[in-house]
Amino acid sequence: MTRNAIQWLNPPRLPEDHYVDSTVYTDRQVFEEERERIFARTWKFVCHESELPDPGNFRSVEHVGIPLVVVRGPDGTVRTFFNSCSHRGAKLVTEPRGTSKNFTCFFHLWSYDTQGRCIEITREEGYEQCGLKKDDCGLRSVRTAVRLGMVFINLDDDAEDFDSYVGNSLEDLLEPMGAQPMEVFHYHRVLMRANWKQWHETNMELYHEWGHVVNRTTSVAVPGYHDRKWKIHPNGHGSLEPLKVQYGNYKGWDQRDNLTLAGLAPGEFRVVDLFPNTTVIVRATTIRIDTSIPIAPGLTLLEQRGLGIKGESAQDRSHRQQHHNQFWGPFGRNLAEDVLFVEAVEAANRQGASRFGIIARHEQLMSQDDEIMRAYYRTWGAHMGRRASDPLGIRQQQAGAIARRA
Repeated sequence: MTRNAIQWLNPPRLPEDHYVDSTVYTDRQVFEEERERIFARTWKFVCHESELPDPGNFRSVEHVGIPLVVVRGPDGTVRTFFNSCSHRGAKLVTEPRGTSKNFTCFFHLWSYDTQGRCIEITREEGYEQCGLKKDDCGLRSVRTAVRLGMVFINLDDDAEDFDSYVGNSLEDLLEPMGAQPMEVFHYHRVLMRANWKQWHETNMELYHEWGHVVNRTTSVAVPGYHDRKWKIHPNGHGSLEPLKVQYGNYKGWDQRDNLTLAGLAPGEFRVVDLFPNTTVIVRATTIRIDTSIPIAPGLTLLEQRGLGIKGESAQDRSHRQQHHNQFWGPFGRNLAEDVLFVEAVEAANRQGASRFGIIARHEQLMSQDDEIMRAYYRTWGAHMGRRASDPLGIRQQQAGAIARRA
């Protein structure tokens, strides 16, 4: 049956954690609180250490609106600092990446080494009367952790340490990412008219694989696809039991039985989702790392990195790149379709044409069970102090008013 306007506005007759209100994606205040309560207080992937192979290599990034610089020091340690001069606050680094022994502010020429220490104050004698010294002017450091080549940061000095935060979530990546050095061979960005959570949902909600022709052919139709289980980890993380994908089912593709990464069976697929918005996907011969930069409630900058084995032959690298790009390149059979999916949802959410998203599938934690999403939004709610089913508290207020009248 169709629904009239009042029926359309009523929430689904489901438990509260089985649906989300569309304002969770569109409301400006919710978005700003996410930046403050989630992104500024949890661990966030920023790059792969192969992007900083040598001392002095750096990358400038932005996180919750704050400019940062990630740099490898002379001791080999990767560190992160606010990209801001201690003198008058100008950005120290204006290039997206590069190599430097020191960072010198172009405004007044104060300088800092790659370990964050202030090493030069222009005409320092002018500060003798007030007593300001270089030792007082080091850069603001940001907690940084490197695991399996992945670099994570946390702006909150009091947050739990990274290993506690991820727990056992990374165990499915230990062999394919840790047995041999990996490096980024593919990097691209996609600007999407969608909320950052909508993209992360595509990496949790495998029910959407019905929307991909290639996934229907190579994965969903494969025996055992629906039998593998999700592992729900603390803190909103999740991982899925492996599957042997039949790539040869898709016309023109090979079976991916060669160049298999360490610890994997030929054709094996693995996925690990990390709260709040990073996913690592392993497809037999290559690895993709997804993460995003929230810009506005309905605007997200997606970053994707493709990884291969460091030092491999040109022939092997070419073959691995082909496998990567078949699925995940800008003209691949997966990325473009996923962008279309989330932008279609955002277009309906934006003006209220869609009121609720249903995450109510139960399949005993099998592949297309929505429990991974329900667990994710329970973690989201714990950080936000809001319910995803009623993020603005409107229905809660209405219920309270009715109770008072009664």
